[in-house]
Amino acid sequence: MLFLMTDQHRVDTLGAYGNALARTPVLDELARTGTRFDRWYTPTAICTPARASLLTGQAPFRHKLLANQERNVGYSEDLPDGAWTFPQALRDRGYNCGLIGKWHAGTAKTPADYGLDGVHLPGWHNPVDHPDYLRYLAERGLPPYRISDRIRGTLPNGGPGNLLAARLHQPLEATFEYYLATRTIEMLHRYADEGRPFFLALHFFGPHLPYIVPDEYFDLVDPGSVPLPRSIAETFHGKPPVQRNYSAHWTFDTMPIEQSRKLIAVYWGYVALIDSQLGRVLAALAELGLTDDTSVFFTCDHGEFTGAHRLHDKGPAMYEDIYRTPGLIRVPGAPAGQVRDEFVSLTDCTATILQLAGVAADEPVDSRSLLPLVRGEAPAWQPDVVAEFHGHHFPYPQRMLRTERYKLVVNPDSTNELYDLALDPDELLNLYELPEMAPVRSTLMGRLYTLLRERGDNFHHWMASMYDVGDLDHDPTLSGLDESSYSGNVR
Repeated sequence: MLFLMTDQHRVDTLGAYGNALARTPVLDELARTGTRFDRWYTPTAICTPARASLLTGQAPFRHKLLANQERNVGYSEDLPDGAWTFPQALRDRGYNCGLIGKWHAGTAKTPADYGLDGVHLPGWHNPVDHPDYLRYLAERGLPPYRISDRIRGTLPNGGPGNLLAARLHQPLEATFEYYLATRTIEMLHRYADEGRPFFLALHFFGPHLPYIVPDEYFDLVDPGSVPLPRSIAETFHGKPPVQRNYSAHWTFDTMPIEQSRKLIAVYWGYVALIDSQLGRVLAALAELGLTDDTSVFFTCDHGEFTGAHRLHDKGPAMYEDIYRTPGLIRVPGAPAGQVRDEFVSLTDCTATILQLAGVAADEPVDSRSLLPLVRGEAPAWQPDVVAEFHGHHFPYPQRMLRTERYKLVVNPDSTNELYDLALDPDELLNLYELPEMAPVRSTLMGRLYTLLRERGDNFHHWMASMYDVGDLDHDPTLSGLDESSYSGNVR
């Protein structure tokens, strides 16, 4: 198995997902020869919790790694000792297991603690001062990291905003992306020589901001050809105030619109750079004669705003931009060119990997194998998907239910959100308070309440007392003293 993963990757940057201007021939070919999932969601739009969900097959509330170390607000920073993870299960089955690239699934514990070969590359973005990368440059006589043409706005306190993009003064072969692909190819050769089944993950740090790429990709896309996201018209009217605050933090309104176009253009260039390096890895797989024996996954941990809703990065706003992500799987012998519209999750990769390896495990309780879908079958499937968020910079609990047409977001500290994605795919109009939406609101709230309660997510307790979740057949106070009041006979 070859698991290709990016970080903070918008689904609309790929040609396979409808971007006619995209430069993603490698990923488009993977979609053409495999299965494209059109409703693939992250369990949470934040790096560490999402990656821990992939490792464990568990929702974030269950594994309890709820925030990134760099912005941690008091949550755990590592999985507990003895936690089950899929690489250890594969090791027990005789697999070689490796990870090249971004880890970001814990602070004290490294990939090796979970049975993964490879150099440990910590941090949230390209660690350009890492000894192995510096050794790679020195051995090849390549120049060190240097940037110019920085793009950043102005913070509310008058200081310089977060770096959003910059021009990298290195040749392609010196980029961190090229280095990661090279190390992956080396690992592929090692695994091929050893002749054992393998799971090898390549996790790029990009296209996470700041978008730092060399000239040919910094200037690859003409900003004038880039369509601005329609949600750039966001007014935040009727939205939780935290979204306006996040917009100020990410300095969107302090930059001219031309700069926003350039940022999107450079972001697309970054995706093209990664696509080219994925091409090198897949070419090496073919040269080793392993293509017909290897399942290939491509996805990311979550999406990226890149100006949508006047935001950058990710945060406490459960929009499609950061929750719906690309998901491609190619399994030897499975039908090619499939498009599936079932609601699936990054967490489902865990059970899929286990089934491909023939491993039976009860641990990934929030994961369901995607193999029946990849093989063209029509199994019964849940008609919606739940996601969660716990904070970034500060605690901020949210839960989301996404159905065929609607999205409900529960924000206990603020106004809730309800979007009709059939009429408003850009999620600009919050319908939650409209009287005529009461039946939809009640149905969705009841469904979310039931799903959270079944999962054991205690967020449901707040919902039982604050919102219409339908008739209850249990005492939501947990007192156990007055169950008869909820029997349907007494009120």
